[in-house]
Amino acid sequence: MAGLNGPLRLQASSTTSSASFASRIVLLLTALPLALAAFAFMLQWRGEINDPSSAWPSDRQTFPGMDNSPIGSSGASTFSSVSRSSSSSSSSDCVEILSRSSSGSLPYYHGSSYDSDLNLRPRICITSSTSAGLEQILPWLYFHKVIGVSKFLLFVEGTAAKPDVSAVLESIPGVKVIYRTAKLEDKQAKSRIWNETWLSNFFYKPCNYELFVKQSLNMEMAIVMARDVGMDWIIHLDTDELLHPVGAQEYSLRQLLSDVPSNVDMVIFPNYESSIERDDIKDPFSEISMFKKNYDHLPKETYFGLYKEATRGNPNYFLTYGNGKSAARIQDHLRPNGAHRWHNYMKTPNEIKLEEAAVLHYTYSKFSDLTSRRNRCGCKPTKDDSKRCFMLEFDRTAFMIASTASKEEMLRWFHEHVVWDDKQLNLKLLRKGILTRIYAPMSIIRGLRDSGIFTATIASASSQSKQKLLSSMENLQNSSVAGQNPLKDDLLQQSTSQESSKATARKVLETGSNEDGAVPPLSPPGLGDLLMET
Repeated sequence: MAGLNGPLRLQASSTTSSASFASRIVLLLTALPLALAAFAFMLQWRGEINDPSSAWPSDRQTFPGMDNSPIGSSGASTFSSVSRSSSSSSSSDCVEILSRSSSGSLPYYHGSSYDSDLNLRPRICITSSTSAGLEQILPWLYFHKVIGVSKFLLFVEGTAAKPDVSAVLESIPGVKVIYRTAKLEDKQAKSRIWNETWLSNFFYKPCNYELFVKQSLNMEMAIVMARDVGMDWIIHLDTDELLHPVGAQEYSLRQLLSDVPSNVDMVIFPNYESSIERDDIKDPFSEISMFKKNYDHLPKETYFGLYKEATRGNPNYFLTYGNGKSAARIQDHLRPNGAHRWHNYMKTPNEIKLEEAAVLHYTYSKFSDLTSRRNRCGCKPTKDDSKRCFMLEFDRTAFMIASTASKEEMLRWFHEHVVWDDKQLNLKLLRKGILTRIYAPMSIIRGLRDSGIFTATIASASSQSKQKLLSSMENLQNSSVAGQNPLKDDLLQQSTSQESSKATARKVLETGSNEDGAVPPLSPPGLGDLLMET
C-alpha cells in the first residue's frame, strides 16, 4: 500500500506547487501596476513630473507677473466670474468667438474694469491703424491692458469704423477712437512728412505702400495725443500682433520697460511668427501656441543650419516681415520712421534689442486671410501689379494664388506653404529651438473670455438706444480731429530719472541719419546673406 500511495503523494505535491506559483504570478501582475500608479501619483503630487493631461492652465495656474494682475489667481476666494450676457438669436461669429468657453479658465476679478492706475509708471500707449472686427480687437485690447498698457489710440476704418463696432470700442476706458474723416485727411495732408524725403519712396503707390504711409501719418498724430495725456512710452502695433513681455521679473510690459536704462530711446521687440498646425483656425489668439523664433533670438549656426527645413520651400524664413516692432520713449522731436521704427529729428536714437521679449505675429493664421488680402486692394492678378501693390514676396504669391486659383487649389497651396502639420518636422524644429511653444497669451485671453468681459463689454455698449449711438458717432466723427492740438515738432521732455537698469540687451544699435529712408517691413536674413558674409 505504501508503495502504491507514494506516486500519488508526489503528484499532489507537484499540483499544489504549480497552483502556488500561478497565484504568485497573478498577485505580482496585480500589485505591480498598482505600485507604479501609486509611485507616479506621489511624484506628481510632489511636483517632480508633469502630467500632460494637466498641462493646460487650470484655475490655480499663473504665469510670471500675473499675481498682481486682475486675472492673477492667488487661491483666494475673492475671485468670481462676471455673469455672461445672454446672446440674441442673431449673434454673429464675432459674439460666438468672444463668448466661447473652455474647460481651463483663469478667474476674472469681480469689479475690476481693467483700468490702469494713473500713478503706475511707466505709462504706456499703443497706437494702431485697424479695420478689424470686435472678435479680433477686443481680445487684443484687453490682453494688452492686462500686461500694463494704459492708453489705446485706434485709427479705425472699414469694419472697425462701423457704428456697432466703434460704439463698443468707445465705451472701453482708456480707448480713443479716431475716424478717418475728411477733416483728418486734410490735417494729415498738411503734415511736414510730405515735405521730407525719408518716407517719399512710399508716396502715391497702392495697397501696402498706401497703408504704410497712412500708418506713419497716424503715428505722427499719436505721438502728440500720447504726450498730451502724459504717456511715457508709445508702441505702434497691428491688431494681429501681441506683445510677449518675457525677460522681466513679471509677465508685464510695464515692468519690462521700467527696467530699461534712462539713456535708451527705443526698445526693439523681435517678432515671432505664428505656425498653425491645422487649417480650421477660427480664433488665432486662443488656438495657436506654436511660433517660429526670430533670427535675433537664435544662434547663427542653428538658424542657417536648419534654414531650408524651416522655410519649407517658401521664399523667406518668415512668411511676412522679420524686423520686429519698437517702443519709443516719448520725448522732444520724436517722429515715426515707418510702421516698424521711430526716429528723432534732432539726434540719433539709442536703441536696444532685448534677449527674450518679442512681438507675436499671427499672420496668415486663417484660410480666409488669403481672400481678405486679395480683397483689400484693387490690384490686378499680374506679376507686375502684385509687385507694385505688395512689399513682401510671400504676400505677392498669396495674392496671385487667391486671385487665380480655385478654392481647392487654394486650400492645397495653404496646406503646403502655411500649415505645419508634419509632426516629425515640428518636433525636430522644436527640439532645435527654431519653433517654440508659447502659452501665456493664449491662457490669458481664454481666461478673459471665460470671465465674460468681452460679451459684457458688447452688451453694455449695445444697451444704449440706436439713435443715441448714431448721434454719438456723428459727434465723435466731427470732433475726433478738431479737439486735437496741432501737430508740433517738439514733444514734452520726459524726466530722465530712472532706476538703474535690469534689462539685458543683445546689442545697442544706432539708427541712421535723418536722411535715411523709413524702415519698411523686411524679410529675415536668407542663405544669400550667409554667402555674402563668408
